[in-house]
Amino acid sequence: QSQQSRERPEPMNSDGFWVAWYVPTLSESPGLFRACTPAWSNANLRELARVTQSGCILAHVRAATPPLPVSDQNCHPFVAGRLAFMHNGYIPGFMGLRRKLVATLSDEAYRIIGGSTDSEHILALMVDALKKQSGVGAPALAAALRHTLKHIDALVDEAGVAGDPHLNVAVSDGVNAVVSRYCRKAEDIDSLYLHQGKAYICEDGVCRMVESEGSGSVIVSSEPLSSDPGWRPVPVNHSVSSGADKQVSLEPV
Repeated sequence: QSQQSRERPEPMNSDGFWVAWYVPTLSESPGLFRACTPAWSNANLRELARVTQSGCILAHVRAATPPLPVSDQNCHPFVAGRLAFMHNGYIPGFMGLRRKLVATLSDEAYRIIGGSTDSEHILALMVDALKKQSGVGAPALAAALRHTLKHIDALVDEAGVAGDPHLNVAVSDGVNAVVSRYCRKAEDIDSLYLHQGKAYICEDGVCRMVESEGSGSVIVSSEPLSSDPGWRPVPVNHSVSSGADKQVSLEPV
């Protein structure tokens, strides 16, 4: 996906990458590895990936939205405490909306922002929305994400900005995860796929989902990562959520 994505108008995502992964026996917060170089040419990424195991991984390749700079600080996933977050898409007119968006944030959420991307500001909104949820687990994450998407739509409408936000957003706390596929103009929506099974394995460079012991595996990706059957598109304007039991819920957003 970094050099030849199949379902994007521009197939190259060369403006950096970042990987977040959870090791709960060591820390509740995820580990991070990021670089503003292309993923395909990073030898450190290949070596670390070869010997790293985790029950929850978020990985992102970036095509920077002009005029935002290419820098380590602007590479996804972003982290806030236990949360890891990434975003495919954009908020139209973000540079003009940024002051209004920031004004709605709590001091805690504002301090999260270290870069200049619209994506990291969405994470800050998500942190505030999550604090207002009375529930826990994947349902709370999903409710907070719905609130965040609605908030962004309202900011865009109030500003009279032309265009619709593209908000394929993924957020996890290492146990629970929710991913949205969202754009009000459905014909312009970005791709998103789901694959469920028992175990996702890679042997001799070939990866596939197989039957095995265990609680199961869930993959949500912008494009299918393998040729094995089981990949299905996430419905337009829906979210995918999953908890500790690896059961998947699809809900309209």
